[in-house]
Amino acid sequence: MKKILVVLTNKTQYGYYPEATGLWLGEATEFVEVVQKAGFDVDYVSPKGGFVPIDPRSFKYATPNDMQMYQDLNFQNRALSNSLSPKDIDSRNYTAIYYTGGHGVMWDFPYNEDLQKISLQIYQNDGFITSVCHGISGLLYIKDEQGEYLVKHKHITGFTNAEEQLSGKKKYVPFLNEEVAKLHGAIFSKKRPYAEYALADGQFITGQNPFSPAAVAKLLIEKMQ
Repeated sequence: MKKILVVLTNKTQYGYYPEATGLWLGEATEFVEVVQKAGFDVDYVSPKGGFVPIDPRSFKYATPNDMQMYQDLNFQNRALSNSLSPKDIDSRNYTAIYYTGGHGVMWDFPYNEDLQKISLQIYQNDGFITSVCHGISGLLYIKDEQGEYLVKHKHITGFTNAEEQLSGKKKYVPFLNEEVAKLHGAIFSKKRPYAEYALADGQFITGQNPFSPAAVAKLLIEKMQ
């Protein structure tokens, strides 16, 4: 059985602002818990490889299951301390790629050509491109071989303008995911702020916010089965 590639951020702060950010813990753990229970193995990759920081605010919302995985030595080693780098990845080994969120991803996901290449190859091999929350930023700049944005005409979702405003971080982020998605031709869908929401459109499966990773995982499993 092919594996699922989970993408994590290396960024520790909001651009030049000295405030800590990183991976939103539950957006990794809750997705991974569901797909592993369904029998799928995962690998972890980050733009630079190696250390993956965690947004300290995410611990406030962590469930007991999130904390159990966080304390697991395998997760600490493979995801948080020694994540793979894109050059370590053979896209043929994966049936899906999943972009996690946390504000850190806004700086190291969107323009990473190596991750874009991996994603496109998985897509061209009939695999799935998936994301949750700010992880949508990793999808927005992927282009096909004709130079068209891959999200064009696709129904997708991600962290909304309203949610960014409510998060108090709108002034920090380099762009708004909802706006760029529309600019690049996507059909952006959303529910009320912080409601669980995920949708599938062909090989794209996306979730709106930190309460949606399990919903993304369940849709992906349905598609793969």
